[in-house]
Amino acid sequence: MVRQSVLNQIKIGVDTLIEIIDTLEESDLQKRPTEGKFSIGEMLEHIALICEADWRISNSATYQEMEEFYRSFSLTSLAAIKEELLHNYDSLEKNYLNLSEEQLLEKTSAYWGVTYTRYEWLLEILTHIFHHRGQLHAMLVHYYAKDPNLMLFE
Repeated sequence: MVRQSVLNQIKIGVDTLIEIIDTLEESDLQKRPTEGKFSIGEMLEHIALICEADWRISNSATYQEMEEFYRSFSLTSLAAIKEELLHNYDSLEKNYLNLSEEQLLEKTSAYWGVTYTRYEWLLEILTHIFHHRGQLHAMLVHYYAKDPNLMLFE
């Protein structure tokens, strides 16, 4: 039940991201509020991949495997970003619901050395999604006066 509660919170983050995406135009993807940092499109692509990327990291993917994973994507439209975001959440949910209690409590290490249980990795995915959702919201509101006017928390 605990993992389902965390997955529910991740789904809330994903659903509100979809709502934000629905307020955007394709031309917004190119906007870059800070030189040398993610554009809105790059931020959305990163967010769309979090559920799958962090699942892979939680299963001890190597640096090279993750580099290859990221290089295999080029999400250049709002529709593609939404589709990938939803697909990766669905996959994450299925993967986590199929874990036994033993597997959920098993410790795994990321390529940079941090070690967590798979449950802790699930919490990390939750915070990762919400962290970047907050960044995206701030980019849109403070740099481009594009307030999506939605509740970010229930």
